[in-house]
Amino acid sequence: MILLASSNEAILFRWEQGVTGFSPIYFAHSFVSLTEKLVKLEPEILLLDYELLNSDHHQSIGELVTLRKDIKIIVFSPEMSNEMEWKLFKAGIKGCCRNNIRSEQINHVIKVILQGELWIRRTLTNQILNELVKVTREKNRIEQAVHDLLENLTRREYEIATLVGRGESNKRIAQQLAITERTVKAHLTEIFRKLHISDRIKLALMMRDAMKSS
Repeated sequence: MILLASSNEAILFRWEQGVTGFSPIYFAHSFVSLTEKLVKLEPEILLLDYELLNSDHHQSIGELVTLRKDIKIIVFSPEMSNEMEWKLFKAGIKGCCRNNIRSEQINHVIKVILQGELWIRRTLTNQILNELVKVTREKNRIEQAVHDLLENLTRREYEIATLVGRGESNKRIAQQLAITERTVKAHLTEIFRKLHISDRIKLALMMRDAMKSS
C-alpha cells in the first residue's frame, strides 16, 4: 500500500504515473490528513512532498515515524543543503528525491527502498561514514569508562554486581554465595559508591551492557 501526500495536484499526478504496479494507492492533501491516514491505513510506503511538512521539518518526520514506526518515507523536495537532507535521514526517512525526478525513476526508487536500502545522494555518504565513526568512538569511550569503574570492584563485589545484572534478588544472591542478605546489601552500598550510581536498576543495566560487550 502506498500513500501519496502533497497539496499539489500536478505532483500527485506525476507520482501516480510513477507508482504503476503498486497498489492500492491513497492520497493525502494536508499534514493533518496525512497523520490520520497513516494511522488508519498503515501504508508501507509514503511519498511525501517536502512543502507539506511543518516549519520544523525533521520534527515533523519524527512525528510521522512515531505514528507508524515501520513506514518507509521518501521525501520529494527542491534543492536543499546537505545538512538539512542529513537531518531528515537521521529523523527517519529512507529516501530523498528532487522534485524533477522522472516518473519512471520513482518506480525504481520504491523498489530499492522496499529491498531495505536507502536512496541517498553520494555527496552524503561521507557524512554517514563520519557519523558511524563518531558513534563507534563514543560507544568505545563509554565501554572503556564502565570497564575502568568495574576494575575498582573487589572479586566478591564483581560477583554480586554480575548476579544483579542477571536479575537475581538479594536473597538469591545470598544463597548462591553462602552469605547473609545483610552482607549482600553492604556490598551493594559499596558497589554503588564505587560506580557512582544510585540504585539497583542502574547497576543491572550497566552490568548487562558490560556482559554484552565482553
